[in-house]
Amino acid sequence: MIQTHNLAKTFDKFTAVADLSLTVEAGEIFAFLGPNGAGKTTTMRMLACLIAPTSGEATVAGLRVGQDDDAIRARIGILTEAPGLYEKLNAVQNLDFFARLYGLDAATRAKQIARYLDILGLGERQQEPVGNFSKGMKQKLSIARALLHEPQVVFFDEPTSALDPESAKVVRDFIAELKSEGRTIFLCTHNLDEADRLADRVGVFKQHLIQVDTPENLRRKLYGQRVLFRVRDLTDAPKRALAALPFARDIQFNGDTISIALDAPDEMTPRVVNALVDAGAALCEVRPERASLEEVYLDLVKTEPRQ
Repeated sequence: MIQTHNLAKTFDKFTAVADLSLTVEAGEIFAFLGPNGAGKTTTMRMLACLIAPTSGEATVAGLRVGQDDDAIRARIGILTEAPGLYEKLNAVQNLDFFARLYGLDAATRAKQIARYLDILGLGERQQEPVGNFSKGMKQKLSIARALLHEPQVVFFDEPTSALDPESAKVVRDFIAELKSEGRTIFLCTHNLDEADRLADRVGVFKQHLIQVDTPENLRRKLYGQRVLFRVRDLTDAPKRALAALPFARDIQFNGDTISIALDAPDEMTPRVVNALVDAGAALCEVRPERASLEEVYLDLVKTEPRQ
């Protein structure tokens, strides 16, 4: 649904995006992760035909950036960092104005406006001037604006920024629902827990692409597969029993917990449990040790030289 080949953008002598080659599949939630100033928003703006690339090629929904810009804009929705709403107009008037720009007829406009105001919990405030809205409410109204014309591809830049936990959950659930409808979601976010929950794949980016994969595969590449065992009153006998297991690698002890790298956890974990119990250990807990996406992201980004 989205393809880029050596896409680049420079501003004077500063390179914001360098040689970006990327494929985002139809119906996928793709999270684009990187520090401030990494070029994430610049990439999104190029793909949404808001700014022109300096070099390289990109297609969105089978249409070429730079040649089919109007047709691309008609097929995408975009939530930018700034809401860009008319604060003297109420919620319905704002959405009706933008729905007209998308070419929706009166009946479709009314139906879509009512639908999205209800989904995002703004129905009771629809007649109030948007200038009275909180930042979070404006964010939700901007999300509604991006979806009125039922786009194939949706670009979200920090969609849950400034939202309270309940509203953020509504938006996350809504994004997951969009995926279930077959939409393609390109998500820029600093909320790594959100990306971990939602994204099929993530791209870690800092002027150029560092890694692209599923969150789980990135964990395995960096840390392998580890299992944590918690033992009450750990003694030397269980430690010796673990040291005798040829398949148990990188055994780490921390108080009453033991972390072990295992190449095939489903097969090897029961054998570790048997060894611990036979050595007299009182086993309290066994669970996979799963690094957070934040740990993965920080390890990837910190290895990149400053631009």
